[in-house]
Amino acid sequence: MTQFFVNLLEVLQKTVPYWGLFLGTFALGYVLTPLCRELARKCGMVDAPSARRINKVPTPRAGGLAVFLSVTMALSVYMLITGERLSPLFPNEVIWHVMGLSAAIVVVGLADDKFGLPPVVKLAGQVAVALGAFFWCHAGFRTVPFFDGLPAWLDCVLTTFWIVGAINAFNLIDGMDGLATGLALIAAIGMGGSLVFIGYPQATLVYLAFAGACLAFLRYNFNPASVFLGDTGSMYIGFLLSVLPLVMKSGDSLFVSLGVPLLAMGVPIFDTTLAILRRSIRAVLSREQYSREEGSTHVMQADTDHLHHRILRRFVSQRKAAFALYALAAFFVAVGFGALALRDRAAGLFIVAFVVGVVIVVRDMRRIELWDAGRLLNAFAHDRTTAVRRRRAALAVPFYVVMDTLLLVAAWFLTSLELSIPITSATCHTHLPLSVVPVFFALVFFHAYSTVWSRARISNYVRLVVAVFAGVLACDATIILMGYPHVHMLAFTALYTQNAFFALVALRFLRPIMRDMFYALDSARLADDPATSRILVYGAGLRYSTFRSELVRGASRNSRVVVGLLDDNILLRGHCIGGIRVCGSLSSAKTVIRTLRVDTVVIACQLTPVRLRLAQKVFAEAGVRVTLWSCEEKELETCQDSTVKK
Repeated sequence: MTQFFVNLLEVLQKTVPYWGLFLGTFALGYVLTPLCRELARKCGMVDAPSARRINKVPTPRAGGLAVFLSVTMALSVYMLITGERLSPLFPNEVIWHVMGLSAAIVVVGLADDKFGLPPVVKLAGQVAVALGAFFWCHAGFRTVPFFDGLPAWLDCVLTTFWIVGAINAFNLIDGMDGLATGLALIAAIGMGGSLVFIGYPQATLVYLAFAGACLAFLRYNFNPASVFLGDTGSMYIGFLLSVLPLVMKSGDSLFVSLGVPLLAMGVPIFDTTLAILRRSIRAVLSREQYSREEGSTHVMQADTDHLHHRILRRFVSQRKAAFALYALAAFFVAVGFGALALRDRAAGLFIVAFVVGVVIVVRDMRRIELWDAGRLLNAFAHDRTTAVRRRRAALAVPFYVVMDTLLLVAAWFLTSLELSIPITSATCHTHLPLSVVPVFFALVFFHAYSTVWSRARISNYVRLVVAVFAGVLACDATIILMGYPHVHMLAFTALYTQNAFFALVALRFLRPIMRDMFYALDSARLADDPATSRILVYGAGLRYSTFRSELVRGASRNSRVVVGLLDDNILLRGHCIGGIRVCGSLSSAKTVIRTLRVDTVVIACQLTPVRLRLAQKVFAEAGVRVTLWSCEEKELETCQDSTVKK
């Protein structure tokens, strides 16, 4: 037992700098936060409740000053008293430089919290501090480049972009009680833990100090918050978390220097990327079509569609929303730790993380960013001005020519890789053009570029496959005549024909696929709107196809959504047609209407007069509106010319 306490005492003595710095910054933060809160209140730096803000009562901002002071004071005292290096990866002078630049970004934040700086001025301050981080040298030191061997100018651009991006990422995510602070705490743990994995535990001292200050501030910042970080704190957090990985970069682990920080700051970075995409699309929409209805918008205009706003609308409780985003950030950090632990076997882990990320992105983007993108594409697609239509007509053929050529080249490379044919400079100069050019001329000969592919029929695609096959045969003949045959000729012919055809077909299917995708997004959005008309279509045949085509063409302008189908063909029951389920026949119409909350029935099939009256009676008893969709040919009366003859 005595030996146990001796060993415990030795461990505590060795770890004094670690838990000492953590507890020191925690104590400082715990004491300084209330003081900074009252100082902000007296200086008038208070967030009043508004339509865009979540807080319900006036709350002081600029509380992040306490985080900055806690970290700076604790690290300064440690370095001055002990004289020891904070990290074996860099001299202490580097930390003094970082703290000086941190003070500069805090000044910019305080000015914004007090006076509300214009976005351009605030951005200029951020860029200036980021450039200072790149150019401020000491004994040959400067921030380590993203990749060794980069030109200095490109290194400067990337470093500035990384720092400014991180600053704004935390600035934008700081819109809910405790969110930015909690994410910063998780990011600090992730980045510090990654240094332990690669054998630099002493380098975690700065992250421990920062984590202690964040944890202390979270005591006052978590819901219900009595103080906010403000731009002072959010920009300081973003700056510190972006600069430290650069100055701590170890020569043997680029992933630790950039990969782990990207994962650790994944939530705010993802939110910022979405915000830029969303605001850019809306700015274009505002200029092109929607300015009269929605007013002028621009990229820097704030909105209420950040990640925390969306999750808050789902969870209602700020605490639950914060914990959901904490969990997402912790998942990304766990992925980073797992990759470090698995090392060479990390590919599978990243595939899992990628799949999870794609699911999250699609689920989160489909009703806002993708919907806005659909509106933008639809606005361009339905622009009927003469100049636009002429421009489209002029660009259609060159577009297909360029894309077909690129796809044929890609199909050649893919086929060569599949058959393990060596790709050398000689084959690229001889076999590649001999394979691509004849197929291209075959496409011209079979009128591929005079076909309106948006209205193509099966015969057009049959003609396309014949053109590709004929072109490949011409390729083979040319190669044999010129004396360049190879042992894989037959297999190459079959595989290249297949790859080229599917690539060309995919290009021509791109437009209807995109149109259907945005219609699906439009339907998902409308399904939750109480003002949307919910349609049940009676008839799942060709007339329904024409009805759906009209709805798809009008995507983003619809106020109706098809929620189900009825058809008297019992073989179709339970199956889906165009993504819509056949729920039953006319006999089950009342139950289906009640279950799906239908308000309109569209009859899209040819019925006898007796059957039509029966359907009208059934739908009338269900209390829904009934319309008839029909495609029919009518003879028009001859228009007589009544003008006076000359």
